Amino acid sequence: MTEKIITGTPQRVPAPSRDGLRSAEPSSAHAPTTQAYYDRFSTGYEAERHRGYHRLIDELELDLIRRFGAGKDIFEAGCGTGLLLREAAALARSAVGLDLSRGMLRPARDRGLRVVQGSLTDVPLPSASFDLVYSMKVLAHVPPIERAVAELARLVRPGGHLLLEFYNPLSLRYLAKRLGGPGRIAADGTTEKDVFTRFDTLPRARGYLPAGVDLIAVRGVRVLTPSSHVFKLPPLARLFTWAERAACDLPLLRNLGGFMILVAQKR
Repeated sequence: MTEKIITGTPQRVPAPSRDGLRSAEPSSAHAPTTQAYYDRFSTGYEAERHRGYHRLIDELELDLIRRFGAGKDIFEAGCGTGLLLREAAALARSAVGLDLSRGMLRPARDRGLRVVQGSLTDVPLPSASFDLVYSMKVLAHVPPIERAVAELARLVRPGGHLLLEFYNPLSLRYLAKRLGGPGRIAADGTTEKDVFTRFDTLPRARGYLPAGVDLIAVRGVRVLTPSSHVFKLPPLARLFTWAERAACDLPLLRNLGGFMILVAQKR
């Protein structure tokens, strides 16, 4: 379940059939809405994001944002507290972010970023407004995925690019999630199990691209890291940082990234 909130009260939207994909819906009828889930998450979201494992993940994403967005008009779908958007805005001609959660957007606004609250499936912005549209760690939590991807493609100018990140079931990260169970994201006991999550293989994710949008590259993020905890030991942190940078764009290995970024171009 997820919800759409452009105006009015957040509504739950039934998840479509996922044809056997390994995914999870909220654990009970009393689970928080997606907006409430991320409002709760927002209080501790940045606790570990500025160093180690999380910083490496951000850097591997930012590398693509810099490559395709420098000097251009950029849109981030699911900008959260603005950690990536802040760095994108520093190199872009213009940068705008959107998020469902008021709690997440509060720090983004405090950073002076241009942000709007709304849903990925109904973005309140004109078509063909941006040269680069990107979404990291968000699309896996959107049940109507084809609609969301089509909406993001609508925002891109002809010749522009999309960076779309999905969760990959063929990865060490997926195995770690299965063995370790859902992580806790708030002091009130809310866990990752309380939000809809979908894992997509590369062929499945590629199939979400609408007509007129071509896949031109794939980057795998977190290909070799068995657990984020290895980054707590400096020698291992250096080793895995080097290994992840080396593996992210290698054929075959990149398809095993826990986070799989599709680089697409609009005709």
